[in-house]
Amino acid sequence: MKYGYGRVSSVGQNLGAQIKQLQDAGCDAIFKEKVSGRKKEDRKQFNLLLETVREGDTIVVTKLDRFARSTKDALNTIENLNSKGVSLIVLNMGGDKIDSGSAIGKLMITVLSGIAEFEADMIKERQLEGIEEAKQRGVYKGRPKKYTERNSKLKHALELFDNRNANHKTVKEIEAITGISKATLYRVVRERKKNLNVKGD
Repeated sequence: MKYGYGRVSSVGQNLGAQIKQLQDAGCDAIFKEKVSGRKKEDRKQFNLLLETVREGDTIVVTKLDRFARSTKDALNTIENLNSKGVSLIVLNMGGDKIDSGSAIGKLMITVLSGIAEFEADMIKERQLEGIEEAKQRGVYKGRPKKYTERNSKLKHALELFDNRNANHKTVKEIEAITGISKATLYRVVRERKKNLNVKGD
C-alpha cells in the first residue's frame, strides 16, 4: 500500500495542494491533519499512520517538514520505518523525489533535514539578536501587559485594595470580586509604589 500524509500547521491553512500532489503520486489512502508539528503526540493522524503501515508499504509526503520537525525526529522515524520494511518518499526534496529505501535517499534526507534545522536555528538566533539590539536601544517593550491601570477591573481592585481599612476586604476577597489575580494586584501595587518613589527623588 502507498499511504500519503499531508499536514498544515493551522485550521486556516489549505491542504488542497498537498492532497492533489499525493493523489498524483498514486497514494491509495491519505492521512491528513491541521495541527502544529511541534509536538509529535499532537499529530494523531501521523501516529495512526505509523501504526497502520506494514512491511512493503510506502509513505509519501510532499516535503520533509510535513513529516518531521527536526533532523533527529526525521532520522529516528525513518529508522523506525526502515526496521518495519516501510519506505518514505519525499516528493519535493530540493527539486527531486527521494526514496529513503535507498542508501543515497537516506543520505540526502540526512543532509537536507540538517540544513532545514540549521536554517530554523539561524532564524531563531536572528530574532534573539534583534530583541537584544532593541533592548539596548530602549525600544523593546516585551509582551504587552494584560492589565494596565486603565483596565476597569484592575482599577476597581486597586480601589478596594487601597481602602482595605474601611471595607475590611482581604486580597483573596478582592480577587474573587474583581477577577484580578493576587499576583497581578501585588505586581501593579509594587510598580505603582516604585513609580511614586522615582517621582519623589
